Amino acid sequence: MKDETGAWVSYASENLNVAVLAFNHGHLNACLQNAQQAVEKYLKAMIVEYNLEFRRTHSVRVLLGLLADRGVVLGISEDEMDLMDSIYVPSKYPVYSALPSALPDSAICRDALSIAHKVKDFTTGILKTP
Repeated sequence: MKDETGAWVSYASENLNVAVLAFNHGHLNACLQNAQQAVEKYLKAMIVEYNLEFRRTHSVRVLLGLLADRGVVLGISEDEMDLMDSIYVPSKYPVYSALPSALPDSAICRDALSIAHKVKDFTTGILKTP
């Protein structure tokens, strides 16, 4: 594994750990923000490792598309992509922006954490990281 790939995985793992801590302490927005960032960074780690076109995007759908074009399919559903892509802006900029119709709740956080763990397991399995 490339050093740069390892750095992306390390940052992603830290985001996922913070997402779990935030959820356990009732900080639901922070949970969602960090779960989304973990997914994004795990995907970017794979893109770096495979020397694919690196895009400065927060779209999980776009990143998964780049990987799929290379034959790397993670098994993330359309609904899961939509959920992760719906998190970024509202979790960063809550006032007069793209506010969701409801505030984050535990169920949405559990879904986001589940997706993040799925992406972690797939990514670390392929990259052979702990």
